Amino acid sequence: MLKQQLNFKLSQKLSPQQIQLMKLIQLPTQAFEQRVKQELEDNPALDSGKESSDEYEDEFKNEEMESDSEIIETESEINVDEYLSDDEIPSYRTQANNYSKDDDDKTIPYASGVSFSQHLKTQLQTFRLDEEEKNIAEFLVGSVDESGYIRRETSDIVDDLAFTQNIYTSEETVEKVFKLVHELDPAGVGARSLQECLLIQLKRREADPIVELSIDILENAFDAFSKRHYQKLISKFNITEDQLREVIDEVSHLNPKPGGSYSSNTRIVEHVVPDFTIKIKDGELDLSLNGRNAPSMHVSREYNNMLKGYKESKEKTKKQKDAVMFIKQKLDSAKWFIEAIRQRQETLFVTMNAIMHHQYEYFMTGDERDLNPMILKDIAEKIDMDVSTVSRVANSKYVDTPYGTKLIKEFFSESMTNDQGEEVSTLEIKKILEMTVEDEDKKKPLTDDKLAKVLKDKGYPIARRTVAKYREQLDIPVARLRKEI
Repeated sequence: MLKQQLNFKLSQKLSPQQIQLMKLIQLPTQAFEQRVKQELEDNPALDSGKESSDEYEDEFKNEEMESDSEIIETESEINVDEYLSDDEIPSYRTQANNYSKDDDDKTIPYASGVSFSQHLKTQLQTFRLDEEEKNIAEFLVGSVDESGYIRRETSDIVDDLAFTQNIYTSEETVEKVFKLVHELDPAGVGARSLQECLLIQLKRREADPIVELSIDILENAFDAFSKRHYQKLISKFNITEDQLREVIDEVSHLNPKPGGSYSSNTRIVEHVVPDFTIKIKDGELDLSLNGRNAPSMHVSREYNNMLKGYKESKEKTKKQKDAVMFIKQKLDSAKWFIEAIRQRQETLFVTMNAIMHHQYEYFMTGDERDLNPMILKDIAEKIDMDVSTVSRVANSKYVDTPYGTKLIKEFFSESMTNDQGEEVSTLEIKKILEMTVEDEDKKKPLTDDKLAKVLKDKGYPIARRTVAKYREQLDIPVARLRKEI
């Protein structure tokens, strides 16, 4: 039986302008510049420059206000997922170039250095190798990673040579070629483990009792040495603490990543461009937005003139109507983009200004112990915006402070209550923990239980497992690995 029903449904849909704004807000300065450049290329109705677009917008508004019954605009569904998946946020490293509105955007040329792999292949030419050995050596050199290691089993390398290079050989031949690769510079390159890497470097040193003892310890008790079981080593090798101390000093001067020193010289440096700058002027904080986030743009005069010409023409053909529909779409897109840039600029400034005032004490002193507990919701409530908007600003933006260039999301942290009932930032507790470890007696480093007790005595009652979690986040090893003799 057929039934007719009437249902009411309330749903929320994002407009194309809202989607465009969200995408622009999450972009850092360099990615934003590329987005603006792309929009200028895609939309001929959009021009860059300082020329005002007011008169063109007025003309366009007048054109819209007059009834133009010949033009029928159709609405189409917007695929939100398609909009949100285009732009990716690039990652940045710790170097920074600071810009102001008056700074020129200069391009720094980089020399095209020789790659690490090519550097090693060049050295192979100094050895006398037959055709098979040469091919195997080049394959091994090509398998060296950035740290200088070949992290493959010999049997796997034999299989790879057969399947990918059509070279059928034995493990004995590969081991023989390995010894040749280990003679290349930098010392230790081509090693398959840290133990082998350190031994290769030691065996190149000028022979003396300490070097020979170091080789003996690394060959026969590497596990105990790496875990710092010093008493076991003293007992096993019948040596004194002074001798062991000299061995530790000898090994500590070796390079655990022989490829790092070379590859870092040829790697292109990526500079962080801060999106904000905070300065202290006359005892007060001064916030400024990077001028590259506020490009001057306006609607094209030519496209407005085209609309004007269409309006004044007496005969309006279908071809002219199609053309003016295209023009209107491009003008709409240009105006939306200009408005989105303005809203992005305002959102960034308002959000960062709220963060700056929330962390006022820190920005005045630079002491991480002055950081206040702060979550996304705190800032969202202050500026009356959604938490997702604050997240987009914080996750990918940098701020230049008197104490260095910082990622904004690093200022956010959960809160904990100290013994006086005050809420303190977890970042403050981590800083206290780090300072406690630095000041400890390295001959008797503090365990996690003892660290928890020290922090409790300082007014931060946290559990041992929490201390362990913070210690791992700070890349601080366990007490046994911090021990010195």
